[in-house]
Amino acid sequence: MGAMRMLGWGVLLLSTACGASRPAVTRSEPGTGGSGMDSDSSAVASTTRRYVDEDLGFEIVRPTAEWQLDETNERTPEGLAIPVILRHRVTGAQVVLQVAPGVATPVQFAERLTQGLRQQPGFTTTDPQPIALSDNAVGFDFQVGEGVRGKVAVREGNSGRVLMMLATWPTEATAGITESVDALMAGVRPLPEPSVAVRSTPRTP
Repeated sequence: MGAMRMLGWGVLLLSTACGASRPAVTRSEPGTGGSGMDSDSSAVASTTRRYVDEDLGFEIVRPTAEWQLDETNERTPEGLAIPVILRHRVTGAQVVLQVAPGVATPVQFAERLTQGLRQQPGFTTTDPQPIALSDNAVGFDFQVGEGVRGKVAVREGNSGRVLMMLATWPTEATAGITESVDALMAGVRPLPEPSVAVRSTPRTP
């Protein structure tokens, strides 16, 4: 049953990532150009590239303004959250973020997902292996036919959640896109647990 849910998640994410062309729901995108106040504009750029979701307990720091963040607030039939989709303006690469309850470890999620994707026509995947996002993060690469490449990264979130990222990009995209995808995935992080945050702020002005 868990494997079927993971398969459903994988297929849903792939259809979203490979074919999503919804209108952009960006709230505000200042900081994509430098005008006037140098110090202020750089501060604005850094803050607008940071997205925080307190409810689901994660933040995203986009490596460059070329990554556009669209809120979706979608849910799978099982009730798993798909809060955002990130799109690379230049190459068309996309990263879909899924937040799931921690009913399995990141390794178990990744293994079930690879098994499910390998059953789909045209899919090939590598085996899941540890990646540098965190101590327990795992990931794998995949290809869909000749036209789409991608990768999946799974890491623990906070409050018993798991953060899963699925990236896709056109095969003909330049090699630099994988570095950009990796940088974006590294910028998706769990927020500190509330108790840790309280304990770590004994500063007084």
